[in-house]
Amino acid sequence: MTKIKFSRPSTGSSENINPEVPLASHPNKSMNYWMVATFVLGIVLVFSVFSGGITGGAVGVQDKVSAEKAGESLKDFAKSQGTEIEIVSTTEEDSFYNLKIKVSGQEADVKVTKDGAYLATLIPLDAKANPSNPNQQQPQTEVPKADKPTVEMFIMSHCPFGTQIEKGFLPVWKLLRNDMNFEIKFVYYAMHPSAGEVEEQLNQYCIQKEQKDKFYDYLTCFLKDGKGSACLDSVKVDKTKLASCVKKTDETYEVTKNLNDKSKWLSGQFPLFNIHKADNEKYGVGGSPTLVINGVEAQSARDSASLLKLVCSSFNKAPELCKTELSSAQPSPGFGFDTASAQNQAAANAACGY
Repeated sequence: MTKIKFSRPSTGSSENINPEVPLASHPNKSMNYWMVATFVLGIVLVFSVFSGGITGGAVGVQDKVSAEKAGESLKDFAKSQGTEIEIVSTTEEDSFYNLKIKVSGQEADVKVTKDGAYLATLIPLDAKANPSNPNQQQPQTEVPKADKPTVEMFIMSHCPFGTQIEKGFLPVWKLLRNDMNFEIKFVYYAMHPSAGEVEEQLNQYCIQKEQKDKFYDYLTCFLKDGKGSACLDSVKVDKTKLASCVKKTDETYEVTKNLNDKSKWLSGQFPLFNIHKADNEKYGVGGSPTLVINGVEAQSARDSASLLKLVCSSFNKAPELCKTELSSAQPSPGFGFDTASAQNQAAANAACGY
């Protein structure tokens, strides 16, 4: 299951968002942005949900509709935003209908109130986690300078927005690979374990650590269609060396142990992935992608030109290569090297996160 959070550049003011998002047309444009940005992505987008935050009496008996009717409301709303979804199955809880939906061939779960009027979404009450908290430190777009900048990119290997920024960064990495320190790191939990995310991240960690000369080509291959196994062959990764590293890393960080023990999953839904746990805690990483330059979280559009400009601003003296013109076209979310559609541009700051 994939959950998505959306972030926009900080305006310095707080925004209060109702924890229930209406499926009908809403006069509040700020509220509608979140729903529009969600459905127009054309991929699996699932909101963080209450698991009992609304009592069973929140919807009167006379207002209750069938699960099928609630599903139709969701389909109608998605269609009004330009996206077709399929209702795969429905189940009933005390306060919600659980709907399994399919969007562009991918499945996800959402909760809808029993009157068929609202998606239930989670607004964190912990001030540290609440993006509406005006006292929370916001990511900076201006970063400290260094002679040789350090760029750390925290992602989930199968997060469509993680792969999006990786694709945008590939030309920057290739151009400045000798002028900066760059490393792919992983968010401390995995949201796509059924897609093989945990295993893929173990492979990527080890290739980057022990066969670094192969990592750029491997990642470029993987980002085409997500077929890591074939990329190991095409890039000629030393599989014996890789297997040894994966085994040792797995044992050290208890990756498979955490994957198999659902009692330890984050909120009972997401297996922990603790390889870069200390760095996640250091920077307060919560989702994919998170970009850190010279120790400070930074924001940027995900096209190559914008990312190059951001990295080059972090040099004490930018190299001549920073004058290179790179593409300003935003990559599409997910796998493949297409350009983002006009619809996907609406959610350019989306991220996978809890």
